[in-house]
Amino acid sequence: MTLSVSLGHASLTGPRARNEDFVGAVTPEGAELENKGLLAVVADGVGGHANGREAAEFTVRSLLCDYYATPDTWAIPKALDKVISAANRWLVSQSQKRSDTAGMATTLSAIVLRGRRWVSAHVGDSRIYLLRGGELKRLTQDHVWEHPELNSVLSRAVGLDPRLSIDFSEGDLQENDSLILLTDGVWGSLQDARIQSIVEKHADAQEAAFALAEAAVDNNAQDNCTALVLRVAELPRDTLRDSLARIRELPLPPTLKPGQEIDGLTTLDVLHDSRVTLLYRVRNAAGDIYVLKTLHANADPHDAAALAHEEWIARRVTDAAFPQVVPWQARSHLYYLMSWHEGESLKQRLARGHRFSAAEVADLGARLLKGISALHRLAIIHRDIKPDNIHLGADGRLRILDLGVAESDGQGEGERFGEINNPGTPSYMAPELFTQGGERARANESSDLYAAGVTLYELATRKYPYGEIEPFQRPKFGDPTPPTRFRPDIPEWLESILLKAVAREPERRFETAEEFLLALERGAHRPLQVARKRPLMERDPQFALKLVCAVSLVANVFLLVALLMR
Repeated sequence: MTLSVSLGHASLTGPRARNEDFVGAVTPEGAELENKGLLAVVADGVGGHANGREAAEFTVRSLLCDYYATPDTWAIPKALDKVISAANRWLVSQSQKRSDTAGMATTLSAIVLRGRRWVSAHVGDSRIYLLRGGELKRLTQDHVWEHPELNSVLSRAVGLDPRLSIDFSEGDLQENDSLILLTDGVWGSLQDARIQSIVEKHADAQEAAFALAEAAVDNNAQDNCTALVLRVAELPRDTLRDSLARIRELPLPPTLKPGQEIDGLTTLDVLHDSRVTLLYRVRNAAGDIYVLKTLHANADPHDAAALAHEEWIARRVTDAAFPQVVPWQARSHLYYLMSWHEGESLKQRLARGHRFSAAEVADLGARLLKGISALHRLAIIHRDIKPDNIHLGADGRLRILDLGVAESDGQGEGERFGEINNPGTPSYMAPELFTQGGERARANESSDLYAAGVTLYELATRKYPYGEIEPFQRPKFGDPTPPTRFRPDIPEWLESILLKAVAREPERRFETAEEFLLALERGAHRPLQVARKRPLMERDPQFALKLVCAVSLVANVFLLVALLMR
């Protein structure tokens, strides 16, 4: 069963010479409906401003198109915010460039229905209502200033100000819910009781929308009248949350030994055995080999939820730089399958005594950053980049392993479910991730790139830029040790890149994986210029005060001696 919604809309000009409202909706099917949901929008071009209709139409069309181009792993509010903010910047820029588009602005009310939830985004004085069980509830607040000579003056609108603040809210859906989106021409002419009565009277969503707009015109509306009605007929049985709940309720498999079977899979050997997780190499009846990831028998419900969330993230990372999740319908226990690849990790290669040349470091770094870039485009932070988690296959392909502590804002589940493993390895964690003054920064793209820099530094030198950091240690970070201190043959261009990548302050590092990658690809042809040491005043901001105090002390001593010798 999938989400089933009937939709109707109407937009009447009313007493105005021109209809400046715009309304639209997208009703996708299949995976797109499951991942992104149904999106419906109304907008009201700001009256008295140039090209209000154009502003409303541009904003609605941009949102309907671009929302579905955002990554599936983005949370709905984040995706809506990114797209609406981009439209706002464009409208503001048009106002600044051309005198005939000054003040080009519009209200906006949008709602997304996905799974068994709704999420709204709202700016201005159009409105969204929820009619449920005979009760009409307004879901939005009008953004207006009270004015003694006018009915209302908008305090917020898309295109009105470079800094746009959007109201977001969300809630659960129920079957037979009606979501009603109205511009002020309708709600300003009809009382809430009349709106409810009209929607309840018309079972068909299209008839209800037209009846609302027509009733507003008949009631002497002073503006364009636009209504959009959504009726929820059926809700899906299985949302992501339901799926995760079902998976984590499966029983944990027993500890498996080579030769034992589970769900048609034969265990070959144990690949990894940590405090909580287990990885087995298994084979199906056709001879295909996979990796099976599960938990120890003493794992708690939070660990089970985290494993289910890890699988959800891994399913969405389809880039070739990552192992792929393998669907297995016969699953009767809590685990998931990944593709198996012959080869070894970079840590194993280091342990074998391999000495990586500068060219190898640059090549591996470029491939690593392409994988990290693919991850960041999906709004996923790995949080544990290190040689142990970078695999070089027998096929020559580099793959990034272990999304066990990865974070995605697509559902906010990473924080909610907790983590199976510790979040990161100390020697590869950025300085800002260590607790400072009781607060610890949250991992982000910059900390992933820092870990990539430490990884390449280790491949080149077998050392860490700030020395090895033990768990629970509170390290103090000065300047990173130049790699040439450990390997004089490292070229200057590579040293500059490594020093920038592992800089103590985030603002001194590469901003994106693409920037880091470009620096490696340019190499010696266009080398970076990076200061080997920070200026003394940056390393010790109080140095000037200390120097003044020292000079003053010396001068006072001389004066005292001079006075005593008289």
